[in-house]
Amino acid sequence: MYLIGVTGGIASGKSTVSNFFKELGCPIIDADVIAREVVEPNKPSWKLIVKHFGSGILQEDGTIDRPKLGGIIFGDAEKRRLLNSCTHPFIQKEMMWRVFKYFLKGYPYVIMDIPLLLEGSALRKFLRKVIVVYCDEETQLHRLTTRNLSREDALARINSQMPLREKRKLADYVIDNCGSVADTKLAVDYLNRQFQTSYAHWKIRVALIFGGTGLGLAVYGLIRILL
Repeated sequence: MYLIGVTGGIASGKSTVSNFFKELGCPIIDADVIAREVVEPNKPSWKLIVKHFGSGILQEDGTIDRPKLGGIIFGDAEKRRLLNSCTHPFIQKEMMWRVFKYFLKGYPYVIMDIPLLLEGSALRKFLRKVIVVYCDEETQLHRLTTRNLSREDALARINSQMPLREKRKLADYVIDNCGSVADTKLAVDYLNRQFQTSYAHWKIRVALIFGGTGLGLAVYGLIRILL
């Protein structure tokens, strides 16, 4: 089994692409979903967030008030780094445990849906390929303003992220999501066929069984993350 990273930007359609892969039977490990799970009340990440940001960011039921916390860190790089230090290690550990479970089930590849993959994610080195879901800025703006955001707020959110034109330069594959949903689905179907017919997962399985210096180092690194 090998890992494929999917990333993009706000309103670029990354979730749509991941859902298409899921419809084709591919397992998806979604960093955003796991990020919500690790900050549930009284979990270690939740405790760190409350320690650093105070109980004022909690709702009555003890869950984190995400809009309030977002307002605190938005525009403050230092506070964003602090929040990331409270969550990222737990998110990455959970993601890699799920990778291990899918490996045991024999899947040829797994999609890792990671919004900040190209902004320095520690998981990047474990990925065989990276897909960037791209759209131009005007398309992003149009989609965001239909979500009851003003043009100014939409621009602020877009500008707070790494530009998609830069991300696409770092991609192994680019899915242009400016067009129709049908076109995007065709692109996903094409990539799925490519990944399903790859022999990469067999090479990795054989190497795990019979050994191999390069892969041994990668497995060692994976174990370090898990433990």
